[in-house]
Amino acid sequence: MSSDPIPQPGLGTSGHEGEACTDAVVEALEAGYRHVDTAQMYDNERAVGRALEASDVDREEVFLATKVHPENLAREDVLETTAESLERLGVESVDLLYVHWPTGAYDPEDTLPAFDEVRDRGWTDHVGVSNFTPDLLEEALEILEAPVLANQVELHPRLQQDDLVSFARERNVTTVAYCPIAKAEVNEIDELREIAEAHDATPVQVALAWHYGREGVVPIPKGTGEHIRENYSALEIELTEDERERIAALDRGERLVDPDEAAWNR
Repeated sequence: MSSDPIPQPGLGTSGHEGEACTDAVVEALEAGYRHVDTAQMYDNERAVGRALEASDVDREEVFLATKVHPENLAREDVLETTAESLERLGVESVDLLYVHWPTGAYDPEDTLPAFDEVRDRGWTDHVGVSNFTPDLLEEALEILEAPVLANQVELHPRLQQDDLVSFARERNVTTVAYCPIAKAEVNEIDELREIAEAHDATPVQVALAWHYGREGVVPIPKGTGEHIRENYSALEIELTEDERERIAALDRGERLVDPDEAAWNR
């Protein structure tokens, strides 16, 4: 598996389906990505698996993550559906298996030991959680025998989650950022446009460069076509301290993904 715990950046595949999903993953791997993120909920694990098979990049070089659907979080369902995910992906194991949401069938005392068992069976190298609050993350750390490698949450310049990122960092948990460019809304932020102009870049690239510079954060932008390479090339952008402070001032606590049952709404 990858020597770097979680390669930077990852390719998010939410909303990608079928051949278009396969093409995007193949192109991302050709561009240099070594981290691919999928989920049972996305209904595209087979398409991702076809991309892994078609790519010239060896499976051992790719950090592959998937997530267990909230409805499948009872112990036996975790085991059964993880095996099904591996079959769809065409792999013997994944690098990271997440609890997708602490909702639905999620019961910490029942669900989390099942993730330990999945790891013990060799079906995943690491376990993680997604959409967890600090309290729920702390509880998971106490119950799991395996370390929690990551907490995947919505994160972008309008929702910076400093407290959650710091809480995770102090516990050696990486924060994986979904919606890292706020569904392209960063293109409409004047400050990011100005910073982008100074770097001969796009606002999207500046937002990603900001993520890349945050300790303990790995963004997983979605993308197709030329945007895949554009997102990856943002690794080359070095923001100044002043620019990072200007971006820090953009935080509004604005969520784009906010279901009523989410833990932060209880």
